[in-house]
Amino acid sequence: MDGDNFDKSYANKSLLLFACFVIIVMYIETMLIPSLPSISKQFGVDAAQVSLVLSLYLVSGVALNPIIGKLGDIYGKKKVLVRVLAAYTVAVAMTGFAPTFPILLILRTIQGIGLTIFPLAVSLIQEQFPRDKVPQAIGIVGAMFGAGAAIGLPIGSLVSNTFGWQTTYHTAVPFVALFAILIYLFVRESKHTQPGVKIDYVGAIGMAIFLGMLVFGLSDGATLGWTSPTILALIIIPLVGFVALDRFERRLDHAILDIKLLRIRNVLSANLIVFVIGLGFFLAYQTFAYQFETPGPSGYGDSIFVTGLSMMPFAIMSLITAPLVGRFISRFGTKPFYLFGAAVAIVGFIVAATSTSAIQLIAAAAIVGMGLSSLNIPNTNSLLLSIDRTKSGLATSMNAVFRFLGSALGAPIAGVFIAIFGSALSFQFSFYFAVVTFVLVAIISVFAEEVLGPNTHARYKQQIVVREA
Repeated sequence: MDGDNFDKSYANKSLLLFACFVIIVMYIETMLIPSLPSISKQFGVDAAQVSLVLSLYLVSGVALNPIIGKLGDIYGKKKVLVRVLAAYTVAVAMTGFAPTFPILLILRTIQGIGLTIFPLAVSLIQEQFPRDKVPQAIGIVGAMFGAGAAIGLPIGSLVSNTFGWQTTYHTAVPFVALFAILIYLFVRESKHTQPGVKIDYVGAIGMAIFLGMLVFGLSDGATLGWTSPTILALIIIPLVGFVALDRFERRLDHAILDIKLLRIRNVLSANLIVFVIGLGFFLAYQTFAYQFETPGPSGYGDSIFVTGLSMMPFAIMSLITAPLVGRFISRFGTKPFYLFGAAVAIVGFIVAATSTSAIQLIAAAAIVGMGLSSLNIPNTNSLLLSIDRTKSGLATSMNAVFRFLGSALGAPIAGVFIAIFGSALSFQFSFYFAVVTFVLVAIISVFAEEVLGPNTHARYKQQIVVREA
């Protein structure tokens, strides 16, 4: 957006609405995490199987994001967002009444449409602010992820501990409905559309099926046996299928993963990095929750409520870090924060792996939260400031696909370690696995091209104008 056409009052109001809705969504998603061990006991499933509550939600997000993102580019981001909000509200309302584990998984899969909200919202926010103010706006929204988690972990765990996890959904429905209505009434439609864009339904459905099979294979491997024909099929078929799908997608001009966009260095690096962020986020959440609630000597035997309180520093540090990064990233650039975030996450996971007390584990959670939050802001800015705005819906949706691919694998990987070893060793393996992945993030970030910091604003503004022309 040109600074001369900047409607500050409207931009701030729309930013406030989106930020509040992010709080609600994160409240809904984090309130359930401390209850995973309880859900496991209630329905008689193990740690790997209960991870499906998180991962199937993410699998549907993988399938729906590129479709919803392109629909936003075609018909208008607000128009599509309003319909997504209506579907999400209904799904949240129904999930609280799930009577069996299979029905819970089905409803959580439907609820995954909520994961398409953030890419559409980010695209609309980007259009409302001048280029030099986009990082700070994204930093504010990023901080709301931490705020939602900071609210969801203690309040959600208290409600779950007292009334049951289903009640947490009932308490969230009125807020979801309220902000959905407010966004419908007060947010303007996007000015950038691409009516001729085609949608790759085959790619989206194929990716969802193969990812779903892989997630089921990882989740049930410890129960059915890793050498059983069923598990081998669930793991091998998706791997072969992804290769075949990639060959098919390369022949399309409207593929779910736009290879042309991935040729842009920052788009490729942002997607690879966000894959690891997603994996680390859900691996950390599930492992921390189980270690706090597992009886000694491998865990600390905490209640759902105490676990929620113990995980709050993770969310609080995210809340504090995101706006600070958003404020200073224009001055110092994205790469320093990429490297800082990766280094902090590595330190946090090492502290978690070597912790010998609950206090040390809480401190580790706080450090990890700071690291992951420090990575999210430069990643989003690096992506959005490297493409033209007519493709922002597709680019942010594709970025979300990579995030959810990592997230969908993070929870079952943690569940596999817990189900196989069932001791402190399983928690250590999970945390050291995360250490290796964030070393890769640091390496990838070195090859990213700087889009902020000294002497970059004018150069990139000129490049974007040329691309849009």
